[in-house]
Amino acid sequence: MPVFQHPESPGPAPSGTGQPSLLRRIGLPVALSLVFVLFTGWLDGGEGVAPLQLLQQPWYLLANALPGLLLALLLLVLSRRPLLSFGLAFLLQGVLYGVNALKVKQLGTPLMPADFRMVGQLRKGGLHLLGGYLPATPWPYLALAIGIALVVLAWRKESPMFARRTKGKRLLAGTAVLLVLGSLLGGAPAWSRFYDGQTLWMEPWSASSTAQHSGLVSSLMMFHLHFGQERKKADPNAAMQLIGEADGALRERLRAAPDDPGAMPDIVVVQSESFFDPAILKGFENHDLTPNLHRLARQGYSGALHVPTFGGGTIRTEFEVLTGLSLRYFEDLQFPYLQLNSKVVPGMVRTLRAHGYETIAIHGNNPAFWNRNTAFKAIGFDRFVSQSGFVNAKDLDGQYMADRAMTDEIMAQLKDAGPPQFLFAISIEAHGPYDVPPADAAKRDAIAVPDRLADEDKTELRNYLYHMQHADEELGRLADLLAKRERPTLLLFYGDHLPGLSGAFETLGFVDGKDMLSEPGTWLLVDPRGREQAQREDLASWMLPGKLLERAGIHDDAYFALTQVLAPQLAVLTRAPGAPPQAEDHAEQRIDQAMESVALLRLKGKLDRMLPRPDTLPMAAGFVQEEVLPGAAAAAGAHQ
Repeated sequence: MPVFQHPESPGPAPSGTGQPSLLRRIGLPVALSLVFVLFTGWLDGGEGVAPLQLLQQPWYLLANALPGLLLALLLLVLSRRPLLSFGLAFLLQGVLYGVNALKVKQLGTPLMPADFRMVGQLRKGGLHLLGGYLPATPWPYLALAIGIALVVLAWRKESPMFARRTKGKRLLAGTAVLLVLGSLLGGAPAWSRFYDGQTLWMEPWSASSTAQHSGLVSSLMMFHLHFGQERKKADPNAAMQLIGEADGALRERLRAAPDDPGAMPDIVVVQSESFFDPAILKGFENHDLTPNLHRLARQGYSGALHVPTFGGGTIRTEFEVLTGLSLRYFEDLQFPYLQLNSKVVPGMVRTLRAHGYETIAIHGNNPAFWNRNTAFKAIGFDRFVSQSGFVNAKDLDGQYMADRAMTDEIMAQLKDAGPPQFLFAISIEAHGPYDVPPADAAKRDAIAVPDRLADEDKTELRNYLYHMQHADEELGRLADLLAKRERPTLLLFYGDHLPGLSGAFETLGFVDGKDMLSEPGTWLLVDPRGREQAQREDLASWMLPGKLLERAGIHDDAYFALTQVLAPQLAVLTRAPGAPPQAEDHAEQRIDQAMESVALLRLKGKLDRMLPRPDTLPMAAGFVQEEVLPGAAAAAGAHQ
């Protein structure tokens, strides 16, 4: 019976016995390298790396293909088969571009270096959540299967191009290629002179534009080299100067007495998945799809909310709300819960614990996803109630836990006796993808959407609005239930980001003319038992904790007081990665840069000694407020 045997020889083949000529051994890899560069440009689709640009700007095409080329050469040294090596490298590169296409479709922005941290989240609930975004059409899977089949065929049929034993030459070549590739992926500083905005095209504020002109791979390398390794240093003098200029307003806020010194209210915060008011969208201006939001806004505080993400990345907004730190000042923290190693993170939760609050986080999902189970301990939560601990753990609508189940869990956790409670509840019902049928398809189909949308976009928008209206209904139900409690309760409600409805947003547009990456969401702060004069103020998500603590009568954290002083000038600067940057004049830039130093010092635990302390302040009688920063008082008044 014949036995299959690879046509390999244990040593150098005799002359003329099938050993490829030196010309072929050099010419074939060179030819395959050129083909690899051109095919990478074709696969990329960016205007700056198109194959036709080879003669005009060859460095663009080479830089975009270089990591893949180095991988192909390393595989060539290991396998000795050129077609197998270049084919496998191109297949892996194709998978990268496929994942990028999914992200662009859902979120409107290309892959960034920090996105690769999601690989570690796949076994922590991420596979279930992210798997829903995989394409429904069979063509991508067929292409992948064909690619794998071709690689297997090359492995079985292609003859080695050179001998296995080369007296150390293979080892030397492989080691050299591995070191070069390792230094590139590891972010060796020398590569930053090749992957930069002078050699290539780079817009630090826009990954989309960078990828379009320089290619996806070059964009990843540039952001990795120029921002992935960067560690900003605080300027204590700038921070001190800013605090000094704000001293008058800071001291007034720290002197303020609580409205009712004898009653510490329970606090419920609802971070509503992908919630926004559709009235900001063209075609929905005259539709009231959030009646409970509007009803409650007439008896409390509300406004536009600028958040640091779009379509996903919930923990970016969540981190800002819990800590009061703006991620604008921490460009290396794309996914803070996955990157922070601090055992103690300052923020609203620890301030409330210092005032005797029991602090509880609630989320109807896997507690390990986004590393919340570890991050919440560092942030200061006493307990974390996740999906398995819910009263109605199996109450789903569509793919995720229904918002009504979260409302039930909030009410189950609240007690009428004991210390005051802080509940931070994270909803998930309205999470994408939005092509999953909901529990009540007939109700979904009855939702009117503009005719000019493509059929796919109509389906996704209807599915989203179906879940979003549930969020509004549960907001109303929760407020009514809290109003009936014996203990006073404050309710803060906000959307973590706009949904990833790129197709619908691009077709319809927004009433204010902004793009989807710059468009703000909404926030609401209300006492469900009382009726106050409605006040509207535009804030950034990192300013919400200061507003909430102030309303709860907690005035002894000078950092949060500072965020309120500066809110009118800095709120609009917060926006999703890739959004066009907001123009700033010289004075605004100075305040923004000084606040960056304040935030850096705060996270490192080095800020408190620079801030005024409430226990050293004189009595408030006769105090006259000082104007602190140019234009701050006027801007604050304009938002009332």
